Amino acid sequence: MIKKTFKVNDMTCTNCAMKLESLEDTLEGVTEINASYHKLEMTVIYDEKRLTEEQIIAAVKKKGYTAELA
Repeated sequence: MIKKTFKVNDMTCTNCAMKLESLEDTLEGVTEINASYHKLEMTVIYDEKRLTEEQIIAAVKKKGYTAELA
């Protein structure tokens, strides 16, 4: 398992953070996602053998946000 933080510059409210945290249920290999619109970042704990940073960023984009490794 690995823990990485991503910058998500276009979060504007708690609903945005909750939307991103819901990726935990859909991304295989993710065990935990914590998003903070105050900090404009999202921390993801995931199995790096099952999921890549690029796949996480692509999933965030599908939700309507942009992300990059912090």
